[in-house]
Amino acid sequence: MSKADKMASLVFDLKFNDDGLIPAIAQQHDSGEVLMMAWMNRDAIAETLSSGRVCYYSRSRQKLWRKGESSGQEQALRELRWDCDADTLLIMVDQKGVACHTGRRNCFFNAVRDGEFTIIADPEVDPKELYK
Repeated sequence: MSKADKMASLVFDLKFNDDGLIPAIAQQHDSGEVLMMAWMNRDAIAETLSSGRVCYYSRSRQKLWRKGESSGQEQALRELRWDCDADTLLIMVDQKGVACHTGRRNCFFNAVRDGEFTIIADPEVDPKELYK
C-alpha cells in the first residue's frame, strides 16, 4: 500500500459528524500546551498531511482556513493523532507566534478558580496587528 493510499485510508476510517467535520485539538509538540480547538474536514486533513502546515475548516466562512495565512501565526505539523473512537483529532504542532485570534498564546485563557471567574493570560500581541 502506497503512502497516499495509507493517508486516504486514514481519512476514510475517521468518524466525521453530519456536517462532514471532526474536532481537532492543537497542542504544542514540545511543551504539551493545549493551544486551540477547531474543526477539520477531509480536504483540510488532506492538505495538512500533504503540506505539513495545519489547515482547518472555518464553519463561519464555509471554507478551508490555512492557519496563519493572514496573521503569520502558522502551525507546522509535527504529528497527527486520533482518539480510540476515531472521532477527535490531536494535532501536535510547532506554533509560530500566538494561536488565538485574541492575541494570546492559546485560546484557553478564561478560567474558574476557587469559584471565581478569572482571565489567566493577557494578550501577547494586539489582535488589530494580527490581521492587517
